Amino acid sequence: ELRSAMQEERFSRRKNDAGLPRRAAKACLVHMGLTGEDLDKVIFYENPYARLERVTRSCLSHFPRAWRQFPAAMRSQIGNKIWVLDALAEDLGVQRSKIEYTDHHRSHAASAFFPSPFEESAALTLDGVGEWATSTIAMGKGNRLEMVKEMRFPHSLGLLYSAFTYFTGFRVNSGEYKLMGLAPYGEPIYKDLIIEKLLDIKDDGSFRMDMSYFGYCHTDIMTTPKMDSLFGGPPRKSETDITQREMDIAASIQAVTEEIVLKMANYVHELTGATNLTMAGGVALNCVSNGRVLREGPFENVWIQPAAGDAGGAL
Repeated sequence: ELRSAMQEERFSRRKNDAGLPRRAAKACLVHMGLTGEDLDKVIFYENPYARLERVTRSCLSHFPRAWRQFPAAMRSQIGNKIWVLDALAEDLGVQRSKIEYTDHHRSHAASAFFPSPFEESAALTLDGVGEWATSTIAMGKGNRLEMVKEMRFPHSLGLLYSAFTYFTGFRVNSGEYKLMGLAPYGEPIYKDLIIEKLLDIKDDGSFRMDMSYFGYCHTDIMTTPKMDSLFGGPPRKSETDITQREMDIAASIQAVTEEIVLKMANYVHELTGATNLTMAGGVALNCVSNGRVLREGPFENVWIQPAAGDAGGAL
């Protein structure tokens, strides 16, 4: 039963604050009149050790191109995130033995299925990346959740969409809703080009990306100059005028995203035989693609977790 939920950005005043939610967690305790000593368990929404492994292996596999990114990545992971469970114990006044973690996409799937009105449902999660998974299929029955299938980094619908968020001049992990909102102003004239050059999409909605167009594995820049050549120029600079090119690119990647999500939803139904679908992960905030799943998909009922991004991971 959900009793108290708060988001760190409301206290830090930093939009989409990705830091450890110290203030929010303490505020939840105060709201409930509890202290850390009253808690039986504290569950963190991802595996910090598997995340460190993915970041390390990704940097090493792209060496020497990733040599500039490697020190900062290691400082971030080892300096903050690998010790997150110890930090939680200290902040909340909880014994370290009471703190556990679960996989990122299992958290997303649980946050979709368990609060839903369904006793039985499939769960589809879609985001940038957790530890290794970028999309998963799960099946929930009663109080049980079974992870069925996953797609893995670096091939990711969330990162694909974020790459185009960057390319059209918006802030990654913040401006994706602007890209979705820009799409109706353009025409999807680049849709076939994106599918032909950037992606190999399978019938089940899984896909592989041509990583020569994307830089996020070895730099802190989402796309490479090869993407500039494909779309006739460099990414739009932030706060400059939006041109018809950006509108058409937005319409095109939105159309591709909708097609992939619909293929995935059809496959989830085929695989699980479920009549209900729940969804979470940052891509599940794309309400336009959700609408197509609801209207054109095979499910009788579709339920989207309202805080579908990482903010809802604690659920």
